[in-house]
Amino acid sequence: MTMTTQDACDPNQNCPVTAAIRSLGGKWKLHIIHQLLQGTKRFNELHRSIPGVTQQMLTAQLRELEEGGIVHREIYAQVPPKVEYSLTPLGSGLRSVTEALAEWGSHLPQHLIESRQSA
Repeated sequence: MTMTTQDACDPNQNCPVTAAIRSLGGKWKLHIIHQLLQGTKRFNELHRSIPGVTQQMLTAQLRELEEGGIVHREIYAQVPPKVEYSLTPLGSGLRSVTEALAEWGSHLPQHLIESRQSA
């Protein structure tokens, strides 16, 4: 289904924008995806690379991304257990989206960035 700017997108119906927001919504999901676009990471690597996220929230967001088919979790049978996270092909398809968001965000007026940080 290809949408144009003139198409209505009812949030209560089968709307691709709504589907994307539901898949990527959450404070940390795009940060996680941004980190995984750089390559496979273990949990602690991800946790260190995203300041402010708690272990509990990172775990929850990773589970949701995994359930959505965006993140792959690989568990290695060894002691101690080793778990790695990477993007699936669906998740890798978000590269252009995250790059576009980063570019757009770099042009936001400084007062908007500062007001969001203090909130």
